[in-house]
Amino acid sequence: MQAWLVSTLALALGCLLQAEAEVPVQPDFQQDQFTGRWFSIGLASNSRWFKDKKSVMKMCTTVVTPTEDGNLDVTSTYPKLDQCETRNILFIQTEQPGRFHYTSPRSGSQHDVRVVETNYSEYALLCAKMRKGAETFTMVTLYGRSKELRSDLLEKFTQLALAQGLSQENVLLLPRTDLCMTDSV
Repeated sequence: MQAWLVSTLALALGCLLQAEAEVPVQPDFQQDQFTGRWFSIGLASNSRWFKDKKSVMKMCTTVVTPTEDGNLDVTSTYPKLDQCETRNILFIQTEQPGRFHYTSPRSGSQHDVRVVETNYSEYALLCAKMRKGAETFTMVTLYGRSKELRSDLLEKFTQLALAQGLSQENVLLLPRTDLCMTDSV
């Protein structure tokens, strides 16, 4: 019985590590082509924050700017009530191009962010694994260079979210808005 329990736990841990390792990164990621303005088109997550805010979330703009040391400054501007709010995050590059880490200044959670797929000129799919204490959450983001994307890209986003273990109710295509849609890059 004890050997069975140890074997089962080892198998479960192996599957968990395997599943986390399976999140791909864009082959031959070109960081300079990833910079510039993006619109957040879709968001999917199993975090409490997402569940609490999902009903009021709207599309936002995100501007990605390279820093002198090779990291990425990520600035998002989004509507909150009748005002625009801005958040800055520093994506710290890892040894793997297209993979970044950051610590949330608000919650202290650790984020492992991967650019899963992009064609740089139209869309980008990102997947983040977030850890705070013993809790782990997943977030999948769909960025577009324009406010509207083809239906096959929306479906690709949904399928990536589902493949990461998120349910259909964890997937949100953000309502379009003109509020806070800055033109600066």
